Amino acid sequence: MKIAIATKDFETVSSHAGQTRQWLVYDLSNHRANQLLPAPRRVNLEKEQVLHVFEDKEPHPLDGIDLIVAASAGDGFIRHMKKRGTEVLLTGETDPALAITRILAGEALPDPRFDITTALCKVRDLFSRH
Repeated sequence: MKIAIATKDFETVSSHAGQTRQWLVYDLSNHRANQLLPAPRRVNLEKEQVLHVFEDKEPHPLDGIDLIVAASAGDGFIRHMKKRGTEVLLTGETDPALAITRILAGEALPDPRFDITTALCKVRDLFSRH
């Protein structure tokens, strides 16, 4: 399983996943419960690779991700990622390492906090190509 966490400066779980450029990618394909968490790979997207504008006509650095974790995302982003075979988990957890640790332990993550940009995204999503 591969999990990508949307971040702000690779330090904090980011809101607005569709606009996020910095991602921590955990490849858990060979991870076992009794092992230390593998170090994440840092992915810094170019402007044209941001998922809100990416047109799916070529490979993307986040291809093959099973789960995206973010503080917020619009319905259009969630639909777009589902078409790409990726589930989206929204959370109020701000620490990426704690979020991934809790996911692996099967613990619930805190609910997302209110984010005004999500409301704006809902309006934009009405006209989205996704």
